[in-house]
Amino acid sequence: MHYLHTMIRVSDPDATIAFFRLLGLEEVRRIENEAGRFTLIFLATAEDQKIGDRRAEVELTYNWPAEDGIPPETYGSGRNFGHLAYRVDNIYDSCQRLMDAGVTINRPPRDGNMAFVKTPDGISIELLQAGAALAPAEPWASMPNTGSW
Repeated sequence: MHYLHTMIRVSDPDATIAFFRLLGLEEVRRIENEAGRFTLIFLATAEDQKIGDRRAEVELTYNWPAEDGIPPETYGSGRNFGHLAYRVDNIYDSCQRLMDAGVTINRPPRDGNMAFVKTPDGISIELLQAGAALAPAEPWASMPNTGSW
């Protein structure tokens, strides 16, 4: 047995793909199901793509609006889900790149080791520093938490 993917429902596929691109994930395949009125978009890191069919992926599920124009359901914050986690080469550079793109850093990497951000649909993403924690540095060391994660 091996891990395949985690599925999250999204309301704006383009915004969510753009968010995950900031983290280094790229679309590896897409399935359009007209009869079921949904799109599945699979994302993976370059490192995971090298593994081939044993790669770990994030599956974005987009449920199309109803044919009568009724919008798709609005997704709540299923706190029982928790979060997705990614190891990054430099937590400060990663958080700065996200912040520069307009992403809120909900839990800044004050410790040089861990941060949390959210996707456009509110899914928590944990970023963890590869190897040893980096030395505390500004603006991160004194940055307060924002919202929840």
